[in-house]
Amino acid sequence: MSKISRREFVETTGAGLVVATGVPLSAQQAPPVVPRTTIKLTVNGAEHRVEVEDRWTLVEVLRDHLLLTGTKIGCDRGECGACTVLLDGKPVYSCSQLAVWADGRSIQTVEGLAKNDKLHPLQEAFIAHDGPQCGYCTSGQLMSAKALLDRNPHPTREEVQAAMTGNICRCSNYNRYVESVLAASAGTQNTARRQA
Repeated sequence: MSKISRREFVETTGAGLVVATGVPLSAQQAPPVVPRTTIKLTVNGAEHRVEVEDRWTLVEVLRDHLLLTGTKIGCDRGECGACTVLLDGKPVYSCSQLAVWADGRSIQTVEGLAKNDKLHPLQEAFIAHDGPQCGYCTSGQLMSAKALLDRNPHPTREEVQAAMTGNICRCSNYNRYVESVLAASAGTQNTARRQA
């Protein structure tokens, strides 16, 4: 068995790399064709027709193609909740939903909470109770809280904690988020009493 010096190894490997990269483009395979589909989405009440690659996630379409950047990408694997949106009223991680699955469905993002330049009561409660700290997870927290209050306008502390479990706050501001949701719930009770 002959020994090869380090210099000889590097020189022969380098020559092999030059040969491998010198293959003409015509001999290389064409890039794969990625299937595309035109979908219809109702986002925050507005209809959109978007041609998407079938592999795109809902968060990609919202952020990169509809320019709704309030929905954040945190973990990009369905664990942190920063990308939470409401899909037909139910909270989902938009990083784990293919955009083609949302065809014909209704989506609400954090941008859809405020109406006529007036913050949603939930947003006001988050501000009043010092909910957001760095703010990165806030949009996902708001959307999970909105889904909870839509189905249960007067939750208990334990119900709020359970509903918010899927949202990670890197600043560990969980108690303030719970207080914010309870305050928003109390605000809806007060509004209902005033209207009665």
